[in-house]
Amino acid sequence: MRTNTEMKVATLKEDESWQLFVKNTGDSAKLEHIQPLAQEIARECDGLPLAITVIGTSMRGKTRVELWEDALDSLRRSEPYNKNVKDKVYNVIKWSYDSLESLDIQRCFLYCSLCPVVVPINDVIHCWCSEGILGEHDTYQKAYNRGIKIVETLTDACMLEVHMVNFSWTRYVDCVKMHDVVRDVAIWIDNCFRNEQNSLIQSGIGLTEISHVKVSVSVKRISFIGNKIEHLPDCFTKCSVTASLLLQDNKLLEEIPHEFFLNYPALTVLNLSETELPPIGDLHNLQLLDCDNTRLSCPPQGMDKLTNLRLLNLPAYDLKSINKGYFLTLSSIEKLNMLETEHYNTYYYVDIFSSTSRNFKGTLLGTTSFDEISYLHNLTSLFITLENSSIINRDHTWMARLKRFHIEVGNFPYLIHFKKSAKTICISNCENFNGELSGMLQFASDLHLGNCTGFRKLIANKSFNGLKSLDICQCFRDFEQVEEGYGIDPLPNLEYLKLEIHYNLKSVSEFSQHLGLKFSKLRQLDVFNCYSLTHLFYVGGANWN
Repeated sequence: MRTNTEMKVATLKEDESWQLFVKNTGDSAKLEHIQPLAQEIARECDGLPLAITVIGTSMRGKTRVELWEDALDSLRRSEPYNKNVKDKVYNVIKWSYDSLESLDIQRCFLYCSLCPVVVPINDVIHCWCSEGILGEHDTYQKAYNRGIKIVETLTDACMLEVHMVNFSWTRYVDCVKMHDVVRDVAIWIDNCFRNEQNSLIQSGIGLTEISHVKVSVSVKRISFIGNKIEHLPDCFTKCSVTASLLLQDNKLLEEIPHEFFLNYPALTVLNLSETELPPIGDLHNLQLLDCDNTRLSCPPQGMDKLTNLRLLNLPAYDLKSINKGYFLTLSSIEKLNMLETEHYNTYYYVDIFSSTSRNFKGTLLGTTSFDEISYLHNLTSLFITLENSSIINRDHTWMARLKRFHIEVGNFPYLIHFKKSAKTICISNCENFNGELSGMLQFASDLHLGNCTGFRKLIANKSFNGLKSLDICQCFRDFEQVEEGYGIDPLPNLEYLKLEIHYNLKSVSEFSQHLGLKFSKLRQLDVFNCYSLTHLFYVGGANWN
């Protein structure tokens, strides 16, 4: 469909929703014994004018508390409580569902109903890929691209909403969310129009335990997201075909019996973020394991048996050591993330003037671990921190197969922007760069240096064509001019330069001459806290500020 002007139809604010609701219900919604229930029903409509109008009209003139309680209960159970609501709200949205062009798009839509709140787009697509909803693809990247296309299709059909969510400081993440009423319809479709129970959704309802929850043996997906579950039962319904089990955001969950997972032999997706982690070696079919915000002193038991694992999110803050051979067992892994959570702290910062700094991002991998990772031939995305010694005397040509990476060498304590699509290297407290680092830089797009010296020697007489962003922080040295004969621009495609806390820097021209940079493609320059700076550039013998 072509349009001349695209307009976003916004939902109503809470006070506007209430006014519209009362307009359609009449004075009955204002009765003292009815109003609390009426306000809850209006909130369940989540600002959607169609739902507010239809549901409000259906309750017009009703004064019995029981009728209002029944309507509220039905809405909370994602069921249309009368024919009018079903015909004018649920069936309208179901028509949009039926109009989706393919079965995989419909399945992706229904999968999103497992999550009661906004969820990062990448997380959703990872689940779709791991469950096989996106079909067969030669590479994970092709499956991911298909996922992006489906997200766009669903948002164009107004069945998903895209949000830029600020999780911390200036951290924005591309997320999707189902409108509450649309989610209710999705759950209704899944329950009423599928031959078997495909999903059990008990998310965000305040559960403290689940032993009383009735589960079908044929359930395909289970969501207990965002509850207050404290422990899981040893004995639970055996679900031999369940592919996804989502337990994240149960912060009180401190004990998961090993026997609990024996009930789910077919699991391909397991999310245990902000929970505890038991032995998981029996989950042989697992393809996605998300352990974000878990507190582990050692890797989970049984990881060596997860030979089908493709995506591992294990940013283990308290991890003490990793056994030799650990990474070699992850032969199918395509994405490995061992950095701090991508949702809440994409910017890392400590006092740069402090003599001590805390490792915010978990364990520093040593030489053996980094060597093992280089043998993971299916790996395309890598996010880790390394010991400084890990990059010495190493061949880094294997990094050419990585589509994206974020590698921090040493405990990098400065403010860093984490860009998932970039190829980023961060190095701190390095006095003299070794030649092996230039091998890594050949594959990098972004470079962050903190309190480092010897960078000029590293890049002299070389050309790093892929490097487009350079961030250098905290330097106490003088910037003498480079010797004659350095005619090669080592960073010919540099587009962004950030200089911060360079005490002796008098001009950016001085900096460029020191490194032999020509800035032929520079688009943005940021300079902070360079207290000796008198001007930016020399242009034709004059100072340019």
